[in-house]
Amino acid sequence: MADTPQPEADENWWRGAVIYQVYPRSFADSNGDGTGDLAGVRSRLPYLAELGVNALWFCPWYPSPMADGGYDVADYRDVEPVFGTLAEAEKLISEALVLGIRTIIDIVPNHISAAHPWFREALAAGRGSAARERFWFRPGRGEHGELPPNNWPSQFGGPAWTRTTEPDGTPGDWFLNLFDSEQPDLNWNHPDVRAEHEDILRFWFDRGAGGVRIDSAAMVSKDPQLPDLPDPAAGADAVLAAHPYVDRDELHDIYRGWRRIADSYPGARILVGEVWLPDAERFARYLRPDEMHTAFNFDFLACPWEPARLRTSIDTTLAAHAPVSAPATWVLCNHDVTRTVTRYGRADTGFDFATKAFGIPTDLELGTRRARAAALLTLALPGSVYLYQGEELGLPEAEDIPLDKLQDPMYLRSAGTNPGRDGCRVPLPWSGTASPFGFSPAGAGAQPWLPQPADWASRTAEAQGADPDSMLSLYRAALRLRRAEAGLGDGSFGWLDSDPQVLAFRRSPEFLCVLNLGAEPAELPEHTEVLLASGPLADGRLPADTAVWLRG
Repeated sequence: MADTPQPEADENWWRGAVIYQVYPRSFADSNGDGTGDLAGVRSRLPYLAELGVNALWFCPWYPSPMADGGYDVADYRDVEPVFGTLAEAEKLISEALVLGIRTIIDIVPNHISAAHPWFREALAAGRGSAARERFWFRPGRGEHGELPPNNWPSQFGGPAWTRTTEPDGTPGDWFLNLFDSEQPDLNWNHPDVRAEHEDILRFWFDRGAGGVRIDSAAMVSKDPQLPDLPDPAAGADAVLAAHPYVDRDELHDIYRGWRRIADSYPGARILVGEVWLPDAERFARYLRPDEMHTAFNFDFLACPWEPARLRTSIDTTLAAHAPVSAPATWVLCNHDVTRTVTRYGRADTGFDFATKAFGIPTDLELGTRRARAAALLTLALPGSVYLYQGEELGLPEAEDIPLDKLQDPMYLRSAGTNPGRDGCRVPLPWSGTASPFGFSPAGAGAQPWLPQPADWASRTAEAQGADPDSMLSLYRAALRLRRAEAGLGDGSFGWLDSDPQVLAFRRSPEFLCVLNLGAEPAELPEHTEVLLASGPLADGRLPADTAVWLRG
């Protein structure tokens, strides 16, 4: 297929972009089956253009049994029928480009679906077959092989190994799955695996994709000896230093190969890594000029609403990126994380998967006020911003989903103790006063695949578009200013002297951002104009949990 031209001749568009994350299953349903689809996204492209985003990042839209929300991919060169067709994806990419919006697709190199032809072939071929060398099949430990080959845990709970059954019904070898048992890990030491993924990149770049987001990017390569994880008592640093599947040095050669492919296309096709690493120096290695363009900033995403912690996170992030001249990324929420409005309304405003639980008290009014202020903070920081769908509507976490409707393997594999991630994946409310709130066409028979809270009428895009004080109006105004202000996006940054409870910084001689995290109103620095505030000012002072953009 001929290469699709990218908008503008800006090779550095990604350095200051605002990228909107689309979870296709929950964005917009065009055919009334209760599941979002690509035609639904196409119908909402004018909304996204009006919002003012530069690119769309799509969670996986490939054929999948949906054991893990589409991250169990059965075919990388097609589209899941419930979402549409490959032709529909091509139309979406092209129509978005006409509006100046690029498309970033998800690549999941660590594993594939158990329904993928490769894995089906491996199971059928049996022990010792060449087909099994693309994966990690091993005999078990114990007298009868009844124990997993090592002590690695699944990210979703339980062991990271699943035992096969031989054709005669007897137990067979085990295969590695660091996530769900329906997601067998690939062996990246095998040449077929590397060649296949490089061809997948070309397949989507040929169709106009502006970049790829690399899922679990630091977990792809494994120590071929598959040793046990070190004893946690040795300390986190010691564990990471000898880790058999996190941040291994050979990863960098993989991503250098991907970068060469991306650079062979016009229009700056980018690589974006999901890299969870506590070591800032090792994190930055993935952002060297011949590797990834950017990587997600999880330290900031998980940071509590505390001035000293936020300042440290910002400083650490910028310092880590500076040696490799890469732009930072800023994100408040994604498809895995408790929604910002809810998280900021709790006593513990940080995020950790280990602390997710049912029944945590939340002050949504406080959380909304803080989320509005956080929006101005993130959009004023240097680099690019990722905006998860529904954050611009101020949606809270849906915490009243009936237990029998929950589908996330995090909930299912935790014996019901972890609420999982479904609460941030509930279908968006677009219009109307009752479910499906415009998510599906009027009169559609099917209910949304996850139930929407009954009280979301005031949170629909339609209702907020008519309210100048809504979260949606705030985001639209902020993104308009971000495009208009030369000092925003990628560029310089400097802290201003301020009270310890206040974060104040300058992006240019003409632009200042101030955020008050204290309990009392704060004095504003000298300025000539208030450009935008997350809430009303108090006699010229900045109230608690409020941010403001100023003309210097």
